[in-house]
Amino acid sequence: MGKRYFCDYCDRSFQDNLHNRKKHLNGVQHLRAKRVWYDLFRDAAAILQEEQTKKPCRKFLQTGQCDFGSNCRFSHMTEQDLEKLNAQVQGEKRLKELQREGADIPPGTIEDWLDRRAQRLSAAQSSSALLEKPAPFQYPLGWPPVQELPPSLQAPPPGGWPVSPNLQWG
Repeated sequence: MGKRYFCDYCDRSFQDNLHNRKKHLNGVQHLRAKRVWYDLFRDAAAILQEEQTKKPCRKFLQTGQCDFGSNCRFSHMTEQDLEKLNAQVQGEKRLKELQREGADIPPGTIEDWLDRRAQRLSAAQSSSALLEKPAPFQYPLGWPPVQELPPSLQAPPPGGWPVSPNLQWG
């Protein structure tokens, strides 16, 4: 059957040869998927600047959907979305200024980062027309069952194994 090429951006595979790979990498679907992927990592200031220059999409405002999706030349952000994005940009600017002044700022927690990432992803999904991927499989609670290890395979307790005073190495 031969080697197969898997495109991470498009989530599909095909027979790997020069013609197929070149055709795929220059294809509209691949270029759109690649642009959507890299748009997830743009900073909020660039997104805000771009969205403020666009006019609102009438079709998206009326129906909540747009045939052009992420390729639409009009903005799919509501006033509330733009206000939230503007607040985020202002917060990032204040944080940078405080860091330049030498203020002692505790690093953000992983939960903060995950919340910001979830907000970015939800904003990107609401403005893109790409099909949603199914949720990854998760085991139900309590599965796989936890088994107790025999004492010979268990890790030593903190501080080491208790030693009998009668035992002496000799």
